[in-house]
Amino acid sequence: MSEALAFDPWSPRFAADPYPGYAELRERGRVHWFAPSRQWLVPRHDDVRALLRDRRLGRTYLHRFGHEEFGRSAPPDWHEPFHTLNDNGLLDLEAPDHTRLRRLVSKAFTPRMVEQLAPYVRRTADELVAGLLADGGGDLVAAVAEPLPVAVIAEMLGVPAADRGLLRPWSAAICGMYELNPGEDSARAAVRASAEFSAYLRDLIAARRAEPGEDLISALIAAYEEGDRLSEQEMVSTCALLLNAGHEATVHTTGNAWLALFRHPEQLAALRADHGLLPGAVEELMRFDTPLHLFERWVLDDIEVGGVHLPRGSEVALLLGSANRDPARFDRPDALDLTRSDIPHLSLGAGIHYCLGAPLARLELAAVFGALLRRAPGLRLVSEPERKPGFVIRGLKKMLVEAG
Repeated sequence: MSEALAFDPWSPRFAADPYPGYAELRERGRVHWFAPSRQWLVPRHDDVRALLRDRRLGRTYLHRFGHEEFGRSAPPDWHEPFHTLNDNGLLDLEAPDHTRLRRLVSKAFTPRMVEQLAPYVRRTADELVAGLLADGGGDLVAAVAEPLPVAVIAEMLGVPAADRGLLRPWSAAICGMYELNPGEDSARAAVRASAEFSAYLRDLIAARRAEPGEDLISALIAAYEEGDRLSEQEMVSTCALLLNAGHEATVHTTGNAWLALFRHPEQLAALRADHGLLPGAVEELMRFDTPLHLFERWVLDDIEVGGVHLPRGSEVALLLGSANRDPARFDRPDALDLTRSDIPHLSLGAGIHYCLGAPLARLELAAVFGALLRRAPGLRLVSEPERKPGFVIRGLKKMLVEAG
């Protein structure tokens, strides 16, 4: 065990480039205590992958223990809207509730269902890129990266087009609570957004119950009415999770990936010369600078990692960003190589919480990259991008480009 001296998530310098710090963590050991967040940091690929699958760890402990029994304090009462929304969704449930909900929702993410969405995804990507080019360039994040996945997941769920502008601010505020030790301002913004989002979704569910459509919300209502064990709150929380998770990762992967390409012009030139590299390039770009750098797990039963005993009640921080750059698993891990053939990255998780929307995310990324490569072969970066604050969710706030 060692103190995580190389890990400084609140430092702008570390957040801008955490990879040298990760390398130091990996070199110094398999697990490190980080006192400021009271977590055990796990930086190596094989350990992160194994612990994502280890059922002795969980996203929650409340299915087995109360707060005091687990040695934890209950959250403040005023946090309730956030926890009611967050804790009843797929991401923060464990079996058997997770198994039941995932079975229901997974029907919307079959390869056949995703393929049916493909024409809409590609058409929307083309339209957004055309709009960016018509303006001669602009903010790639706001003009293309954000609106595409928001439109796609909203289309799946049946959110009216006029309401889609509400989703991104709510999602951003809620995601602020996933950072390490969020401050009171972030917490209050997340609580307010959770209450507003929940109220909106309850109204939308009521509207779909009165007038069903060909969307996922209508399908969940049908499952509920046909006797599947799905509560109203689980329906609200699942829809919120799908809307949030269904676009956050794609938005930030797109921004991070294009920044990586602009900083590696030889790789961008190779991709522009051979669009057939795109499927592998998407995987390599997800590995190279993942949007989710840390995923938390609670230790439900005592475990040992690298000779260090982690008792029940501990919290583990699995460093996905570090795992994806581990030289024990990847040759030349700090090099961007779009021809890399073996890319077992962990950007989409592993185990029972593996990203349900992975096929859709890959479709969206291929569509937006394809549209930009075809329509804007001379796209170039105008100025240094502006990063979003925070470390856990790593992405760009703004990236100005020109058509070239």
